[in-house]
Amino acid sequence: MSKLNPRQREAVHYVDGPLLVLAGAGSGKTSVITRKIAHLIEGVGIPGRHIAALTFTNKAAREMKERVGKLVSRPQTRGLTVSTFHNLGLNIIREEHVHLGYHPGFSIFDAEDAKALLHDLMMTDGSVEAGDEVATVQMSISNWKNDLRSPAEALSRAADERDQRMALVYARYNEYLKAYNAVDFDDLILLPVQLFMSQPETLQKWRRKIRYLLVDEYQDTNTCQYELVKLLVAERAAFTVVGDDDQSIYAWRGARPENLAQLKEDFPSLKVTMLEQNYRSTGRILRSANTVIANNPHVFDKALWSEHTIGEEIRIVRCRNEDAEADRVATEIIDQKLKKGLAWRDFAVLYRGNHQSRLLEMKLQAYQIPYHISGGQSFFSKNEIKDAMSYLRLLVNPDDDAAFLRVVNVPRREIGPRTLEQLSHYARSRNVSLFRSLGDIGAETQVTERGLDRLRRFAHWVDTTCQRLHQEDPIPVIKQLFTDIEYEEWQHQHAGSPKQAERRMSNIWYLIDGLQRMLEDGKGTADELGIEDAISKMILRDMMEQREEEDDSDKVQLLTLHASKGLEFPHVFIMGLEEEILPHRASIEEGNIEEERRLMYVGITRARETLTLTYAAQRSQYGEKLETIPSRFLDELPDEDVRWEGTGDLDVEANQKKGKATLKALLGDLGV
Repeated sequence: MSKLNPRQREAVHYVDGPLLVLAGAGSGKTSVITRKIAHLIEGVGIPGRHIAALTFTNKAAREMKERVGKLVSRPQTRGLTVSTFHNLGLNIIREEHVHLGYHPGFSIFDAEDAKALLHDLMMTDGSVEAGDEVATVQMSISNWKNDLRSPAEALSRAADERDQRMALVYARYNEYLKAYNAVDFDDLILLPVQLFMSQPETLQKWRRKIRYLLVDEYQDTNTCQYELVKLLVAERAAFTVVGDDDQSIYAWRGARPENLAQLKEDFPSLKVTMLEQNYRSTGRILRSANTVIANNPHVFDKALWSEHTIGEEIRIVRCRNEDAEADRVATEIIDQKLKKGLAWRDFAVLYRGNHQSRLLEMKLQAYQIPYHISGGQSFFSKNEIKDAMSYLRLLVNPDDDAAFLRVVNVPRREIGPRTLEQLSHYARSRNVSLFRSLGDIGAETQVTERGLDRLRRFAHWVDTTCQRLHQEDPIPVIKQLFTDIEYEEWQHQHAGSPKQAERRMSNIWYLIDGLQRMLEDGKGTADELGIEDAISKMILRDMMEQREEEDDSDKVQLLTLHASKGLEFPHVFIMGLEEEILPHRASIEEGNIEEERRLMYVGITRARETLTLTYAAQRSQYGEKLETIPSRFLDELPDEDVRWEGTGDLDVEANQKKGKATLKALLGDLGV
């Protein structure tokens, strides 16, 4: 989209005060943000180093940075911050670690590290049910941190004994994180907020750094993120936030669409600009989306419109059962592909929960339809990469117990669980990390001589490697590390085949090459990183990208409605339009239909050309066939824009014949 429409132009050029841009689905918001950054640099004269643009995913940040790079010359963008909220938080903590009481090279605990620590704490406390409760406690702590609630406050607000117990675990969890010189994912926002609230001079320093702030997907901010933005912009009120209250679908992660309305209270001079022209979908699709979402209450009213044609009717297809539904979707995809000469990648199938994809996958495999499920195994979740990352974490922060425990026996050093248990018990009694406790004479009274000797040899090797890391070129030292521990030989012993072992080692070398690129990219610039910083960045990238894997090959895309946000496809199917699926049963019970309706709105607005909605008349549950109730959202669609199919008795045989004929035609088309 090369030319800006009048509303977009208004959003780009308005710099006289705070601005909220309400950007409907497909209305070109990324274009507005990137053009605005260019305008601030070239038109207003704000140096790139004093501008920050924040978003929620690495992918969005990368795309934004690339687009700004095409609009503004490289020297002018030097020092420009285009990053996720968490990346900005990491930068603040790195720079202000002394004020926060951390040593350099602090670790970032991912969800698994945090879960392991919580499990240990709860078992030590004698909570027999710890195994079942860990996930609940972990979510509660995350919510407390996102709501800026300290352990003391959580304890004072505890409604019962269970809440009190969780608040006490929260307090001990924070203490142990600090002892390990570590932060968790939520701390990356919480700690900067706490720092800015308690140290005005540090806040002033960052306000001088960030003179104009832009925030994307503002409806997804939680309380803590809102506070961070407010603290940074309170003085000048020089900011633009872009969001859509109709696409707020992350309440379960703490997102508060109310933050859009809150802005008006905190910044009375706030200007609101609506982006309502959609560049993605047909008129019918937009009219349907508008009609459905109009059933939700709104602080700001907007209606999407498009210059595209009216387009095909939205099809609502009733199927006999879930098997027939999956079969219908698969055969429809083949049919449309053949008739219209489309690519597989032109189709997407969306659903409310991951479990809905299993049956569909079997059908797609049976019909030899290539597909990709969004949210497959992340590069960083592979075992060999987790090993490598743990070694790197241990090198920059030997106090990182989670990293220590993962690699102390990888490859095997004959250090048994009993030895580690003895060491852990001693370290806890001294309130120090496992690594640090190995230097104590007292450890000899708690850990067997043989086990302690092996542990100390490992610790000595880690110490020596740490010193070399800071005295020599770090990349050869890291490569040497894997030779020292004979990791490749170990992989060949444990892999299913030599090829698998080679593939795992090539992943390790790819990771190290990525680290080298990070170090080289920043050389001689304000963004120059030390090895500790580069490893911290990579750990954060790991955590952020576990849910951002993508596949660009020619395959049908299968993904949840949540994962589809921000994407678009020519032809979209949404499955399972039934009460208790969409809207979800939990939302019905909690009376939270509004968020489910926003999810439906997101699904509808992913489609560019055609939209097909399916539901099963019967669905099996625990071996019993149950009659379903069609989703209330189907009744909310405008009658003139939909076409119902299959509401009479379905001719199963005819449908199967159609499928077989289509498959035969496809195989002939492929020359099979």
